[in-house]
Amino acid sequence: MPIATKGAVKNLTAGELKEIGAEIILGNTYHLWLRPGDGLIKRAGGLRKFMNWDGPILTDSGGFQIFSLGAKAKSKYGKSGVKITEEGVEFSDPLNGEKYFMPPEKSMDIQLNLGSDIVMVLDECPPYPCSRDYAKKSMERTTRWAVRCKKYLEAHTDSKNRPLLFAIVQGSVYEDLRKESAKQLTKIGFDGYAIGGVAVGEPREKMSEILGWVLPLLPEDKPRYLMGLGKPEEVVKAVEAGIDMFDCVIPTREGRHGRLFLRKSKLQIQNIKFQTKAETQISKSKIKIKEEFFYETINIGNEKYKEDFLPIDKNCDCYTCRNYSRAYLRHLFNVGEPLAARLASIHNLKFYLDLMKELRCG
Repeated sequence: MPIATKGAVKNLTAGELKEIGAEIILGNTYHLWLRPGDGLIKRAGGLRKFMNWDGPILTDSGGFQIFSLGAKAKSKYGKSGVKITEEGVEFSDPLNGEKYFMPPEKSMDIQLNLGSDIVMVLDECPPYPCSRDYAKKSMERTTRWAVRCKKYLEAHTDSKNRPLLFAIVQGSVYEDLRKESAKQLTKIGFDGYAIGGVAVGEPREKMSEILGWVLPLLPEDKPRYLMGLGKPEEVVKAVEAGIDMFDCVIPTREGRHGRLFLRKSKLQIQNIKFQTKAETQISKSKIKIKEEFFYETINIGNEKYKEDFLPIDKNCDCYTCRNYSRAYLRHLFNVGEPLAARLASIHNLKFYLDLMKELRCG
């Protein structure tokens, strides 16, 4: 899912997203609540109409931003204002210091005003490292908040117009807590399940461990979403493990800095079929590849591209590769032309979306 945190994927229009094959985008409850406000967006007809996007939208609950941006508010105003209680979380806006309070019910209300198709429960995203005792209390609170989110959503929507609700598995790097979180949430029952807290500073190798603990406990017939990752090889490994959905800033962030992704080889995919507990035949993909060899990253600002008039990737059919050379893109970056970030982001997002299509279809 390309990330439209504040109602736009950086440097791209909704039409350009459609052209490169995006089917769903991610908006952020925290940022859109603060600016321009969910009430304004509702009056505009919802986020979809507001940003002229005609596809599905998933919105993050805002929990991660509340905690991650607390440090920014602290450095600017002397305190982050982040205070967690059973009722919800209080925090300060890092731009002006204004205080806000978000209980789980408020997160649901904001996301309903945004018109989201998939809404996320409000969760507490514990920092890394943290003690097991802290992680346990945080995980248990996340479960209780998830129950409140579900009750509020069911009470304020009818079954025909209700968005899908995804829960978020937490528990830091502790195996027993991760497993307990997954068991508690699946017992309550949600439309999908996300795995959070895997991109908050912990060693990258922990991701595969956490997936190994959690995925066997999550329903195979419900979407499984790995939040905030990742690099192309991490996506491939996670799909092999059983993940269905991803979001990450890497494609556009790397593009803005002139780092571009190029495919070197196709994945070797073997489709297999198995029976779920519901006796429904499901097709899954088994990837057989040394993940580090299927792509490379180039820095387009390097001198060697000064007179390279080839496209970024001769096998890519994105707008950038069809129309511009490496030399031209290098020139744009070197003179600080904003078009550079736009063209690079188009290419990198197309790389990621094509990778997901290949993983999905073989």
